[in-house]
Amino acid sequence: MSDLHKTGLSRRAVIAGAALLAVLARDACARDALFDDEGYRCARYRAVIDRLPDPAARMAMATALALGADGLFLDVLPAEGAVRDADGHWSLAEPHETIPGALWFPETGRAPVDPALWRALAEHVAAWRRDHPHGPIVVFCRADCWMSWNAARRLARAGMAGIFWLPEGIDGWHDAGRALVGVTPQPS
Repeated sequence: MSDLHKTGLSRRAVIAGAALLAVLARDACARDALFDDEGYRCARYRAVIDRLPDPAARMAMATALALGADGLFLDVLPAEGAVRDADGHWSLAEPHETIPGALWFPETGRAPVDPALWRALAEHVAAWRRDHPHGPIVVFCRADCWMSWNAARRLARAGMAGIFWLPEGIDGWHDAGRALVGVTPQPS
């Protein structure tokens, strides 16, 4: 049984909730605010992060480095200049490198979040959680990037357990001497 079902939340409820939040957030962000009414960063995503993404927890880089394949790593960095077709597949303007084994769900850290993109990420996370009921789910992008903070918080607030935010992201992984690998976006 998935964490969504354990908490009484269906996938449809999570998706509907995200869609509603997107509409509400769009209004708040239109007023030139840095944060929407739900507390998600909606502008100037590359900035120092001064708070934790409660109820998600922060994961130390040393812990992430030690995980190996024991967790689900989710890269939410935007795909700058990319185009998504009607079938949800991406055409990239430039290649992207990430943490080995990570899945790339571009743009899912924005506020408001695109409902189709969020649905693809949420469904993948729920499926992974069914097979790995206690495994950590690690959300990241780059250092000082609010998109990973937003996505980690959104997953945890939707009732998904074991969500961790890796604030140093790709930059910290590389700075620790670890290799990065090419990746293509997950279809939405």
